Amino acid sequence: MNATELRNLQAPLKEKYKTEPGSAIITLKAQGNIGEGIACKVETGRALVKAGLHPATGGDGSLACSGDLLLEALVACAGVTLKAVATAIGIEIRNGKIYAEGDIDFRGTLGVSKEVPVGFKSIRLHFQFDSDATAEQIESLEKLTERFCVVYQTISKGVQIETSYN
Repeated sequence: MNATELRNLQAPLKEKYKTEPGSAIITLKAQGNIGEGIACKVETGRALVKAGLHPATGGDGSLACSGDLLLEALVACAGVTLKAVATAIGIEIRNGKIYAEGDIDFRGTLGVSKEVPVGFKSIRLHFQFDSDATAEQIESLEKLTERFCVVYQTISKGVQIETSYN
């Protein structure tokens, strides 16, 4: 896909969202089924993922860890956003990789220490790709990728979550 094809694909959507702002608000959903053991099966758009305890919390390592899934979602979103932005501004990316890693102090998760927060202490996102882009173009690509990546923005800025239990 080139920049013109991408613009042509997105133009009617952008126009609709300008004239009908409410149509741009979409509710994304995820669903999981609690099953045997300490696990939850999550249906993605393409596959069924069974998540369970990380070995640092007593898991055996055979199930996906929800922390890994969060980092994988960040990598996926950042990768798609990077390619879309590069295409839109005319930067060719021949190949590349995106890496995300995060640090968790499991004392918080296991309730060992009330002073240790639960969750990632830090996340590092690294892009490595082959391109003839100039330093100025890479700077633009970085700025726009971070600006438009939904998962990046959600994690970095936080979001209100409402819960209910039935």
